[in-house]
Amino acid sequence: MEVVKVEIPEGCNVILGQSHFIKTVEDIYEALVTAVPNIKFGIGFCEASGDCLVRHDGNDEDLRKKAAETAFKIGCGHSFIIYIKNAYPINVLTKLRQVDEIVNIYAATANPLQVLIEETEQGRGILGVIDGSKPKGIEKEQDIKKRKEFLRKIGYKQ
Repeated sequence: MEVVKVEIPEGCNVILGQSHFIKTVEDIYEALVTAVPNIKFGIGFCEASGDCLVRHDGNDEDLRKKAAETAFKIGCGHSFIIYIKNAYPINVLTKLRQVDEIVNIYAATANPLQVLIEETEQGRGILGVIDGSKPKGIEKEQDIKKRKEFLRKIGYKQ
């Protein structure tokens, strides 16, 4: 097993998933631009047959390059990675789940992310992810209050 660390640039979130078709890159592009008007993003997709290239697209050249490089580093067939700015995963996940060829979403995060990979004679596959850190305890009343205040402050609750 190999552990691949995903580098997440400041101010970005990352979404890691699995798909099954070469048109994934174009369909993800359309889903993202229709979900959030000012979103900036880059997509990397590992083709699993034919030329077996990392396909890539996006509307931000740095994020596009980062996504292509990270997809290549992960190197698992039909996996994709999306780097997003000016939006959060919560803003785009519903649209992404409506993309016909998307099979699975492993992670959507700004936390430190590690991808657990296994390699066989056929290729490589994602076994799972480690998203952030393990819990340090169970929230208490003051923690609940702080969480609720934060969600209202950033506009996700009334």
